[in-house]
Amino acid sequence: MPRKTDARARAIAAAERLFRIQGYTATGLTEIIAESGAPKGSFYFHFPRGKAQLAEEAIDHYVASRISLLRTISANTAGDALNFVRQIFAAFAAEMVASDFQYGCLMQNLANELPALDAELTKRVARGFVDSTEIVAEHFRGCGFASARASSSAAALVAAVEGARTIARLERTPAVFQALADVSVRGWAEPKG
Repeated sequence: MPRKTDARARAIAAAERLFRIQGYTATGLTEIIAESGAPKGSFYFHFPRGKAQLAEEAIDHYVASRISLLRTISANTAGDALNFVRQIFAAFAAEMVASDFQYGCLMQNLANELPALDAELTKRVARGFVDSTEIVAEHFRGCGFASARASSSAAALVAAVEGARTIARLERTPAVFQALADVSVRGWAEPKG
């Protein structure tokens, strides 16, 4: 019998995966419980507030993973904005291919449907975008970008990645990531101008 901490982690992983594939509204608790393999009683022990609490934890886990990836890419490309941008596009393209173009961005999926449903979850998703964008801006500042340009370039890059994920999912090809790298990277990668 799995330990309680395993059931909790499995439920969070199942919710994250399902929210990335089909969104919040289309994902029912029964489906999450079935996919996680956790007993229903265990689920409510770990998530007494139900689906909203599970979504909070799935968002937090997803954001932490995304931030970790961005920090790793930043550390590997210190001082090199061009390579940083290329590696970001490559990492997200690889993730799309690995998921057979099923996974969207959990934050983007939830941002599209939560504002009318849950203000607290919406704030959590918004915070995830802010934190992710700040890591990108921080890298650009380290490459010599002025603060305002670093912030605007980071916002544009994050928006481009999110849009690229949507297009890649629809077209079932990572080509849009390469197109963005080829066309846009110079504007984000040059520290002056």
